[in-house]
Amino acid sequence: MGIRFEELAWRETPMGAISLRRRRDPALDVDVYEVKLDDEYLMSSLFPVAEIELARLGLAPLAGTDLDVVVGGLGLGYTARTALEEPRVRSMLVVEALDDVIEWHRAGLLPFADGLASDPRTRFAHTDFFAAADSADGFDPDEPGRRFHAVLLDIDHSPRHVLHPAHRAFYTVDGLHRMARHLHPEGVFALWSNDPPDPEFQRILTEVFPTTVAHVVRFANPLQRRESANTVYVARH
Repeated sequence: MGIRFEELAWRETPMGAISLRRRRDPALDVDVYEVKLDDEYLMSSLFPVAEIELARLGLAPLAGTDLDVVVGGLGLGYTARTALEEPRVRSMLVVEALDDVIEWHRAGLLPFADGLASDPRTRFAHTDFFAAADSADGFDPDEPGRRFHAVLLDIDHSPRHVLHPAHRAFYTVDGLHRMARHLHPEGVFALWSNDPPDPEFQRILTEVFPTTVAHVVRFANPLQRRESANTVYVARH
């Protein structure tokens, strides 16, 4: 019998203790990879559907080729890995505040994300996404003021349920206006949320972006034996 539980990485950070663990689920007969911040679950490899759809829905409205993409929040890598499956993506900058998470991928601790770190289109920026979005220099530390065709964000649980109080200012009209400066004309901002569509946040989006859609992404939840749903907001500049 193999190892049923293994803590692959753990470290104290300014946001709390971040950990990556692998456990064997005997009922499903699969290895489950989970990320925790202190005692709070951030993500699980059992539920990647909405993270995958974040990339697909976020890139779908874009025309043309040679797309430059920002992924805010690396996590288990599903959004970034899916973005790389789009042949029109020329470059992908992954903005991640926790260097530990970047090292998980560079060390190959996540077999389903194999190839993400080694893809020549991938670069990692070890920085705070929200501070970069708010700044005039933007996301790329090597090219201040660089613009992108898409920003795909999956960090907070939702615009109302943030991991740190400092993030709240981003989900306002002023905060989104400052982020939108880093998009090309007709560029896309896409956001994952664990909550149902939020009418107030949709109103805020419409003050910044001419076109906005809230997609409800449904998926099977084997732990609770029911269907679950997340929201992916897609807004076009």
